[in-house]
Amino acid sequence: MTKNPNGSSFSGRKKSEIAGVPTRVVVGVVVAALALWFLLANLDKVKIQFWVFTVTAPLWIALTATLAAGAVLGYLFKGRRENQER
Repeated sequence: MTKNPNGSSFSGRKKSEIAGVPTRVVVGVVVAALALWFLLANLDKVKIQFWVFTVTAPLWIALTATLAAGAVLGYLFKGRRENQER
């Protein structure tokens, strides 16, 4: 920890905000809105082939499943990275 000119200490990290809202929240909302717009723009039915079988489903379902899998993996790896930094 370091001390600022008036004697109080701070960790050296600046919290960035946009109109009083943390930047992380703003970026998350924008990305979620873009993902939703992309999902709603892709409503056609598609064939999805797995190793052994093929299913026909709306593309938005496949995209939502992929988005959810990515979110879960990101969450898991984020936790792992935070544990390694300690």
